[in-house]
Amino acid sequence: MTNQFDFLVFIGRFQPFHNGHARVVERALESSSHLIMLVGSAHRPPCIRNPWSFREREQMIRSTLSESDNARVHIAPIMDATYNDDLWISNVQKCVNGLVAAHHAQPHRDARVGLIGHAKDHSSYYLQLFPAWDAVNVPDSVKISASDVRSAVFRSDAGHWEDYRISVNANAGEMVPAPVLEYLNRYTRSEEFQSLRGEYDFLQQYLARWDEAPYEPTFVTVDCVVVQSGHLLLVERRARPGKGQWALPGGFVSGMETLLESALRELKEETNIKVPLPVLAGSIVDQQIFDDPFRSARGRTVTQAFHIHLKPNTSLPKVRGGDDAARAFWVPLAELDPERMFEDHYFIIQRMVGLMS
Repeated sequence: MTNQFDFLVFIGRFQPFHNGHARVVERALESSSHLIMLVGSAHRPPCIRNPWSFREREQMIRSTLSESDNARVHIAPIMDATYNDDLWISNVQKCVNGLVAAHHAQPHRDARVGLIGHAKDHSSYYLQLFPAWDAVNVPDSVKISASDVRSAVFRSDAGHWEDYRISVNANAGEMVPAPVLEYLNRYTRSEEFQSLRGEYDFLQQYLARWDEAPYEPTFVTVDCVVVQSGHLLLVERRARPGKGQWALPGGFVSGMETLLESALRELKEETNIKVPLPVLAGSIVDQQIFDDPFRSARGRTVTQAFHIHLKPNTSLPKVRGGDDAARAFWVPLAELDPERMFEDHYFIIQRMVGLMS
């Protein structure tokens, strides 16, 4: 049978790669000469929603393929661009165009490119973002979500391997291909799993406090994006979730404060920045709301971020960690590392400082 497409593009986070994903890959390889798999949420720190790195997910995918199929599958990382769909679309287009140029065997004609996936829920809205590519919808016959698999993994036993009933084999064995299950078995014996399992248990206890609420709560927080002379003020988180990760100074809003009052209080408590409050308040150049539904593992959390731009100076204000911050420090904007940043703070910074324009 002649392939309908030269290239099919499959976009996903694959956290982890499961039987539903495998069904799409099988269909794609039947319908195209090449499959491009773009692995999203690349270059993020490990967390409950994104436990595995790009390389780990690539290894999972390739472990399920034959040698000949692996030669036809091209896998590349794609960073999120939360709060900027246009940037994300542009990055996808550039990546696909580069892979097509490298692997298209008939340069005398344009490659036939299509987009393949499950048109099932909000997570597959990307199928509508690329009108230049024909969309191929694969019915979701196995009804598996990656979030279900992750829950199964983190519910697995953390040390008593003789009890099969709570092993990763029992919890997730029917949801993932056999080579991926082997990988997950090794993973649940690693230090990385032990650390994230602790975070998972913490979050389960945290969310259980709201089980009796008549409706799902929405939390309000504030964050401060403080910039001076090309440097950004950050803190290192002292506790879970995200212990040890870099974050913007901020926190939950007090019931007796305005958003601005809460932001300045949190800024002072976490960084002890040696700048008077009136100067900080007078240096606010912008404020924006950030409300991605998945921005926080602690539940639906909306944050108001304040961009405080201090006048240039040859020396940066002294800071010292306090309250929930293990330390406070200045980092050059050029040295921001998305793999160390808490939740969506990297994307908040990009948006407010203008690095995404």
